[in-house]
Amino acid sequence: MDAEGWKAQGTYHSIRGRRVFAVDSGGERPCMAVLHGYPTSSYDFHQVLPRLATRYRVIVHDHLGFGLSDKPRDYSYSLHEQADVALALWQELGVGSAHLVAHDYGTSVATEILARYELGYRPVELRSLTLCNGSMHIELAHLRVIQKLLLSETLGPLVARVGSQRVFSYNMKKLWGDQALLSRDELDAMWELLSRDDGRLRLPQITQYLRERRRFWHRWIGALEECPLPANILWGTADPVAGRDIAELHHAEIPQSRLALLEGVGHYPMLEAPERWSDALLDLLELGANTTTPEAEPLEPPVP
Repeated sequence: MDAEGWKAQGTYHSIRGRRVFAVDSGGERPCMAVLHGYPTSSYDFHQVLPRLATRYRVIVHDHLGFGLSDKPRDYSYSLHEQADVALALWQELGVGSAHLVAHDYGTSVATEILARYELGYRPVELRSLTLCNGSMHIELAHLRVIQKLLLSETLGPLVARVGSQRVFSYNMKKLWGDQALLSRDELDAMWELLSRDDGRLRLPQITQYLRERRRFWHRWIGALEECPLPANILWGTADPVAGRDIAELHHAEIPQSRLALLEGVGHYPMLEAPERWSDALLDLLELGANTTTPEAEPLEPPVP
């Protein structure tokens, strides 16, 4: 599916004065709310949506600054504001409760929503939490060179301006366990969605989320340690950024969690192994979180 084909499946919603693109499979089934990763978009889930939609009403939207949503220059791109937008969108769509599924960047948005949930702010009742290949434990992440460059206040804007599809494709392929499974059509669609409406020029602002992961480490990891929900960790083990060690640490620190490892699969398992990923997710949600793990010892904060 190309970018225009994906656009045709969704609609735009006005959230706090910004246009937010969302795909909603509809129906009366239980809701699954999906948060996508960086630097891509909701398109990441185009292969798994049909399978998931047989059992759930699936809603996946583009965060502001990503994909087909607005990419304003005058915006903070704080993960806190991205959480505001997600919750407001779900309320507009009439979601009363949802299974929350998050990948990569989306795991930070999810843990902010979880932190609020634990403090009693529950505009949407959460039924479960599933984390997929995210570097919430930023102290264990292996950031790519391009991420470090974009994070720089001086080099970031320059790198964004001179960025090309060739550089993007090279970096994306490095995230796959098997590069042959990333098609040219998908790369073209991902680049188009990233670069449209000056999206790549927003990357230095958006990439500052990595600083927020350190700044709010205790808030977000603390929310996971106190998680009252059935929780799942669904992980591609060949991820060069957020490896197996992060998945296993999440499993140890989150009460009532279940761990499903996809061996040999990289950072984007829903694209690299869509059938394995979607089947594993559906199995995890069906089984529920009936097994609890011993409460983990408090974790040491990351080194500044």
